[in-house]
Amino acid sequence: MHKRRLIQFALAGLAGLTIHPLAAAAAGQAADEDLPLLVAGMDAAYPPFGFKDSKTGEFVGFDVDIIRAIGRTAGFSVKVENIPFDGLIPALKTRTIDIAINDIGITAERAKSVDFSDRYYIAGMGIVVAKGYQGIQSAKDLEGKRLTVTIGSTGEIAAKRIPHAQVRVFNTLSDCFLELINNGVDAVLNDIPTNDYYAVTAGAGKVDSLSISLAAEDLGIAVKKGRKDLLEKINSVPSTRSGLGVNHHPSSSVKFAALHGIESLLSEGIDSQSILNLITASLGFYAERRRFCL
Repeated sequence: MHKRRLIQFALAGLAGLTIHPLAAAAAGQAADEDLPLLVAGMDAAYPPFGFKDSKTGEFVGFDVDIIRAIGRTAGFSVKVENIPFDGLIPALKTRTIDIAINDIGITAERAKSVDFSDRYYIAGMGIVVAKGYQGIQSAKDLEGKRLTVTIGSTGEIAAKRIPHAQVRVFNTLSDCFLELINNGVDAVLNDIPTNDYYAVTAGAGKVDSLSISLAAEDLGIAVKKGRKDLLEKINSVPSTRSGLGVNHHPSSSVKFAALHGIESLLSEGIDSQSILNLITASLGFYAERRRFCL
């Protein structure tokens, strides 16, 4: 069977959808004009969670789908604001935005500053190296290595706990990957789905996303401390509790992350086998595919 056709069957079987996410979002926007506005902040540089479609200019991704689903169900019109990751919590505190959804790990330290929804996804912390680099085969091999992470990320926390590691912190993930390609560091620490996506798109032929996971973390939606009414509405929406979330069906949320943007990858000429690998990697088979080092 032709690989493109196989991918189309995979999409149909996994998602059970007949409407493209972008078309659904566009249809929803027209109907939402008279609803209360919910401003969602995200750093739109973390595919497949959140990024800007190069052709349409629209914000797309798993996190975008999640928040639009919440808006439709809870009665909000959703506006997405592109804000650097380290600026999201300050923006919540000043109420520049109402919520932050950006592949944000729920941690005790962050919970001192913001309130979190129930988890909607379980992510794994992974490693990206230059293509063909053999110096890292396990988590222990990170000791003493030159590592790069984004500011304020859980990757930064993890990297600074690694003995003798030389950690460079950048404002954006793009800068981290660029530093890796330019041989300024040995590895990038970041969430696995974003790593896998980069390895078959912009980083294809330049980097490898390793079959190693350092830890698993719950992702949540952040709101300003004390906004219990908003948090209750978010937690009451099926998209964060079961329909798209991981509380009951771990693979059901990841399938949206895996499928979102596949058509654009095909249209841009990305190798079909690479796309199939991305689907496989994003379906939640980490227990089989990755060596967890929790």
